[in-house]
This record gives sequence, C-alpha cells and structure tokens, in this order.
Amino acid sequence: MISDKKIEYPVSSGGVVYRHSNGSIEIVLCGRTKSRLWSLPKGTPVIGENLEETAIREVSEETGLEVVIQDKIGVINYSFVNEEKNIQYHKHVHFYLMVKSGGSFEKHDHEFDSVCWFSLEEALRVATYENEIEVILKAKELIGSESNAKPGQ
Repeated sequence: MISDKKIEYPVSSGGVVYRHSNGSIEIVLCGRTKSRLWSLPKGTPVIGENLEETAIREVSEETGLEVVIQDKIGVINYSFVNEEKNIQYHKHVHFYLMVKSGGSFEKHDHEFDSVCWFSLEEALRVATYENEIEVILKAKELIGSESNAKPGQ
C-alpha cells in the first residue's frame, strides 16, 4: 500500500552531560515529573548552526548548565507520524559526550520541570526512551575509555 503522507527528515542534536562524584559517574536527565518522562537534553538547529553548536545551545537551554563537548557519542534514528498534519518523520538525533563548565539547573528553560543528576545506574533505569538508554551505555564506554587514558581523573 502506497502512503500519501508527506515525509520529512528532521535533525536534532544533544548531549550526555556527566561528572565523577564520590567514585561514580553521574549524568543529567531532564524530566516532566507528572508524566514521569526522563530524557536527554536535545533540540533542533537554528539557521547557521552546526550540530555541535546546536548540542551545546540546546543542552545549555534545557539544563541551565554551560557545557563543553568531549567526544561524539553517535546518532539515533527513529520514525513517527503526525496524523493531523499527515506527515511521516524519519528523525536523526546526534549526541555528544559533555562536561559541565559552569551554570546551574536553576537557569534551565520551561521545556522541562525538573533537571537532575542521576547515578549512571539510576539514569539507565529511569530514562524513558530505549534508544536514549543505548546512548547512555555508549557514553559510559567513552567515559571509561577517557578515564583509562587519563590516570588520576
């Protein structure tokens, strides 16, 4: 059966912000607590931005933190349909490993009502989207590699 839906290919960019705390790794998740949704910060580029600039801006807006990119984690792809607009979307989201360089959660925007540090294990348990759990697992591997490459950190 041939679909009469318009097809679009949106792109977003975001990050896994992490820190070492008391011998363990913590990452930032953004939440809508009423719906129990916890996800990684991400968003859509504005005109003239590259993917890295988008990731830094979106993570900063959604978390209130100033961040620096350490590495590229990868890309997730997923599809969804907006029946009202009769559009099928095939979305690509680029994720980067990041560390905090300043800012605070008090400065986060209104898109989420809560932004928190979670232990890596808890983040894997509460994250809403399976594909973002995979991103967190890839980030864990990169963090482990960086810790091994830089003794004493």
